[in-house]
Amino acid sequence: MDFGRSLELLHMTVFSQCFSPCGKYLAVGNNLGQIGVFSLSSALSSEAKEQNKEPAAVFQAHAGPIYCLSSTERHLISAGDNEVKGWLWTDLCKKGCVASWSRVAPSRNNLETPEINSLVLNPMDNSLLLGGGSCHIHVMDLETGAFTMALQGHEDYIHCLALRQQQRECVSGSEDGSVRLWDLRNGSQTHKIEVYKYEECARPQYGKWISCLATDSDWMVCGGGPMLSLWHLRSVTPTTIFPIQDSQQQVMFYQDLILCAGQAPHINHCQINGEIRAQIPCTPCSIYSLCINETSQENKVLTAAGSGSKIDVFTNFRYRAFSLTFT
Repeated sequence: MDFGRSLELLHMTVFSQCFSPCGKYLAVGNNLGQIGVFSLSSALSSEAKEQNKEPAAVFQAHAGPIYCLSSTERHLISAGDNEVKGWLWTDLCKKGCVASWSRVAPSRNNLETPEINSLVLNPMDNSLLLGGGSCHIHVMDLETGAFTMALQGHEDYIHCLALRQQQRECVSGSEDGSVRLWDLRNGSQTHKIEVYKYEECARPQYGKWISCLATDSDWMVCGGGPMLSLWHLRSVTPTTIFPIQDSQQQVMFYQDLILCAGQAPHINHCQINGEIRAQIPCTPCSIYSLCINETSQENKVLTAAGSGSKIDVFTNFRYRAFSLTFT
């Protein structure tokens, strides 16, 4: 390994992850604009060696950091700068892999190149939702590549998006301290929740920004500057405040738990009543990405990545089995 690559590995951050539709591969995106593709089947084999825990392929996908990855049945979708690219899963491990398609998201003027912080696939109408530095949520038709709608209202960067499919709604969290609910049928804003204005959630010393959120029917969990909190969306009220002091950057509902992680080297397993059931140690000092492989029971794992070139793999979600290395 040359000296330059050694320096890159030393300062690497993994911001995004995505499992393939077949569940056999894991794609990760880093701060250098590179995508690494790992073979989970090889890494999880009882005969796995250290080289099986390194990428099967690495390629330059963007000029800047890749903050988000998503997937359709055929394509891995990547974004970070203001460009969204689609890559055929069948081509990712081939030498000289090139993007199948590329689109530039609308921006407010020609002088800015706002990053894209979050991608969410909406299977109801085969569209892709993008949120980021433009402060708008852009809706892209995956069939035509056209941007069909812009959801406008946030006053600062959008960090996270989630869907409420049954309600045909999108939920967004922003640097402006608000969580907003949007009707995807007409693009109108239906609710605005300013989490930092609720005394039990507020932490002025950390700021008001919302960095993560997840939804489950009528429930939402969100956090960032304010405390991580569980909300009932119909009544728009917080029901549980979680006693976690670190700012959280990733959160998800999983079975009867809420899994979250952020500016500390562990994953929190939380119950909806606020009890912290477990804190599972991780290799990264700060965690920017959590992902569960739900499509393959054979390769069902939880993966955690963030600061550093290691991606922790949990076969049993209560302890780290091993780490993949983005070499």
